[in-house]
Parts: sequence; C-alpha cells; structure tokens
Amino acid sequence: MKFSKSILPICALLALGTSAFAQGGVFITGHDPDFHAYQGSNFIGARDIINRSLDFVTNNHVTNVLLVTDLSQPVGGYSDPRSGLTAAGVTYDVADYGSNTVGVKNLTTVKFSNYSAVVVASDFGGWLRQSELNVLNARSSDLLSYINGGGGLVAFAESAGGAGLTTGGDFGFLPFVTASNVLNQSESGFTVSPFGTSIGLTNSDVNGNASHNDFTALGGLNPVDYDAQGNIISAAYYGKIGNAGTLPTPEPGSFAVLALGAAALAGLVIQRKRQTA
Repeated sequence: MKFSKSILPICALLALGTSAFAQGGVFITGHDPDFHAYQGSNFIGARDIINRSLDFVTNNHVTNVLLVTDLSQPVGGYSDPRSGLTAAGVTYDVADYGSNTVGVKNLTTVKFSNYSAVVVASDFGGWLRQSELNVLNARSSDLLSYINGGGGLVAFAESAGGAGLTTGGDFGFLPFVTASNVLNQSESGFTVSPFGTSIGLTNSDVNGNASHNDFTALGGLNPVDYDAQGNIISAAYYGKIGNAGTLPTPEPGSFAVLALGAAALAGLVIQRKRQTA
C-alpha cells in the first residue's frame, strides 16, 4: 500500500499517539500470599491473589516476572517467597539488594523494562528486608516510568511486623500511596469490592489466612477488598500515573497528540473534497 506525501505525517502522528498510550498497572495489598500460597489454610485463595493481581497489572499478558526479595531466611513464621510464586505457577527471575549471588539480579541496576511485571515480596511472611526496600524507594522514578511504559507492579504486605525485616518507608516507591497502617489480623469477614470482583477475586480468596497492613489513603487507587471493620486491605489501578506525589491521572500529552492527528486528518478530508468538487 502506498501513502501520499500528505498522509504520511498524519500516520506518524497517529502512531505516536498510540504509543503514548502505553500503560501498566499497580496492585498493592496487606495480604502476604507469597507465604500462604505455599503454606496456609487457604493456599488456593493466596494463589488466586497472586495470579489475579499479575493478570490485572499486565492486562492479562504475564510473560516474565521479576521477584524482589532478600535471600536470607528469618527465624520463625516465614516462608521463601520463591516457593509461593512457584506454587502459584509463576516463573520468575529474582533480584535482591546486590548480594552478588549467582543467578540473582542486582536490584540497583536491573532493567525493569525487561519484565512484564515486578513482584515485591512481603516483609512479614515473605523475606523482603529494608535493604531491598531502600533500593526500591530510591528507584521510585524508575518504577513509575516502567509502569507508564506498560509494566506491572505488584507489592505484597509491608508492615515492619514479625521479626522487623523492614523499619520504615513502606510502599515508599509509590509516592501517591500516602498512608498505610500495621494491622496484623486473621482473615475473617473480609469482603471483595465490586472492583475486586471485576478483576476476578472472590470473598473466598481473601479469607482464611492472615493480613498485615491496611491502607488509609490510596491516592486514587481503587479499593479491592476490605476487612470486617471496613479497612482497605488491597488496592489497584491501571493506567497512566502523573508526576511523583500526584494522583494517578491520564497523561494529557497523549490526548493532545491524538487530537492533533485527528484534526490534521479531518483537514485533509476537507481539502480532498474541495479538490474534487
């Protein structure tokens, strides 16, 4: 197919507009399914949380996953997050703070865009430590660019509970999540929101194990499930994210480019009609 010289610039504008709509998703939760998918009274529900969250943040295009976790096993009440993801049927690479362990990526330098999703292990149940959390927080702008480029981010419970593997800065790599609270509790009477239902979760998925934090300010994310007292336990969002510290919002530039291309195309149609009149 051949294009006239006048149509080519418009095609280029429209193509640019399409690429500008690249976007990904975020799913954050106070659950620690990386623990309970491997050992827990409701391992099926925990595996569902892992898989439904990955499906959501990648728009059902999960290919390769990066798991962020420490490799040192804490004492008591913990399970290797790799076991949980494996039990859920997920294949993945692993990144830690930079231990130089053979086969493990260095979180300070790993290229997030090589992966369809990044999964951050829990710090109670899982093995996430402050050393990894510090790197994630320092790379917040990289993670936001990754999401806006089409990547997905899933982050499990961060509460500084249990053995105190983390000490502060929970979810600091997502600056629009302004507040989370430590809330260790058994899962009973938890309910999935209509939004949670829309992404494939059920009440049976979010009950029967344990959770370790809730969220009191979401910065525009959608509540996914609640505990029996109505506290928000999980939240998610799919789409463009604004500058650090702002609400997730559509990116105006994308719409502007598309509008420019549409206007140019409309002008060309009018011009052709005049020429043939």
